[in-house]
Amino acid sequence: MANLPQSLSMNPPFGGGPSASSQSAVGGAGANKDRNKMASAENLVLELSNPELRENALLELSKNKELFQDLAPYVWNSFGTIAALIQEIVSIYPVLSPPNLTPAQSNRVCNALALLQCVASHPDTRMLFLNAHIPLYLYPFLNTTSKTRPFEYLRLTSLGVIGALVKVDDTEVISFLLSTEIIPLCLRTMEMGSELSKTVATFIVQKILLDDVGLDYICTTAERFFAVGRVLGNMVAALTEQPSSRLLKHIIRCYLRLSDNPRACDALRSCLPDMLRDATFSSCLREDPTTRRWLQQLLHNVGVNRVPTLQAGAGFDHMLVS
Repeated sequence: MANLPQSLSMNPPFGGGPSASSQSAVGGAGANKDRNKMASAENLVLELSNPELRENALLELSKNKELFQDLAPYVWNSFGTIAALIQEIVSIYPVLSPPNLTPAQSNRVCNALALLQCVASHPDTRMLFLNAHIPLYLYPFLNTTSKTRPFEYLRLTSLGVIGALVKVDDTEVISFLLSTEIIPLCLRTMEMGSELSKTVATFIVQKILLDDVGLDYICTTAERFFAVGRVLGNMVAALTEQPSSRLLKHIIRCYLRLSDNPRACDALRSCLPDMLRDATFSSCLREDPTTRRWLQQLLHNVGVNRVPTLQAGAGFDHMLVS
């Protein structure tokens, strides 16, 4: 086990630390205040192991987690802390089905998930978190279908943990997520979640596709490709009713990446939504030159004049028939 940090370090203020003159003017008051905050955070982490003190500790730490750059290693290495967070997660499994999750239960477990997101984001604890297979504890939350606010908040916060893992390009992370069937769970949220949870889930799929292992995985079978393509197509159709430039950006990037695979690109000629081929989203993309460029490249890649790179019978249509 790694050594515990000597103390939780305060992140430096924006623009750098105070000058020597300001330090002398303030005296020791600022330093004492910082030390008190660090001691408070360390005490709160220790209180997570006490069931009677845990709820308040979860609330305070989740609200202030950005203040301490060493919070993740301290949470990971403190005795019993990760076990306490997992206990919080599994304790609400019984209310997932039938769906009886209350707002208070949702808020409490989401505070625990916020600390796990902190652990998943930190370079010193990310792979430890992954190798312990802790993301699997979140998958039941992503498998829920209730659209009530407590469940939506739970899904969104769980997706935030997965999103923290994929933000750093790492094939080992992608391989783990693929091996544990994260794609169907993301597709479920992309179909029935709120705009925000759809956006995060699509971002996760995008990051998976941007890794060569992820692209190969999606395009290995016709079933996988068309499962992703169907959901992306349905989302494009829904955006004509409720536009979201942020969500559209991630969808177009997914399509563009799929077009890097010859068989997928060939299939996209016939299944790319017409709304992406015409001017349906012109106003939505007016202020986003990057996404407009992605869309232009996508349309170029799947253009009808594109020279086929496949032999007859080598595409997805052949795979579906066989």
